[in-house]
Amino acid sequence: MNVREELQKLNVEGEKFQFNHVEVNPKMIQAVMINEIVPADSEDDFYGGTEAAYLSTTIPLFQKAGIQVKTIQNILDRGIYITNAVKMPKTEYTVAKESIEKSLPYLERELALFPNVKVIMLMGDVAKKAFNMISKKETRKNAVPSISTYKLRSSEIFYKGIRIIPSYIMTGQNLLIEKSKFEMAAEDIASMYNLIMK
Repeated sequence: MNVREELQKLNVEGEKFQFNHVEVNPKMIQAVMINEIVPADSEDDFYGGTEAAYLSTTIPLFQKAGIQVKTIQNILDRGIYITNAVKMPKTEYTVAKESIEKSLPYLERELALFPNVKVIMLMGDVAKKAFNMISKKETRKNAVPSISTYKLRSSEIFYKGIRIIPSYIMTGQNLLIEKSKFEMAAEDIASMYNLIMK
């Protein structure tokens, strides 16, 4: 299954969303990691190419977590799919709520493609907001409490039987500078990996 082809079916207006152009066996995916927003250049996205900017922090995070990967395909082969909550590049410094809302139907559809998911990781506040919008629509309440990620990390959060792990943004050069967030995100990835390996 090609993810982009599946999501394009919803895009009847033909808007310029960026969807992951990747072939996936949906039944193999056991974890989904939701990053915040697509990059300005789709070549920099997770499935953009070997020199993709997003992979320059993602691969080291996995390696720090003790998961020996060198490519995005290695990550997929371990049953982990990575996507972005917001499917259009940002035009301002912050991500507007409207941008999250506009991309939400696509994120919902994307998550529904994978029937065997055990864990969803929310990499950053935008991912957390987007996921809470989805859960609020379904259950009238937030799946993830509105408290700081640092305090949530030791909580066991479930949504429809799926373990939800709030963590930190996994892209951007700041991540390599903010050592504590890098360490915590790597620890969270290790926890996720242990859950899907059980």
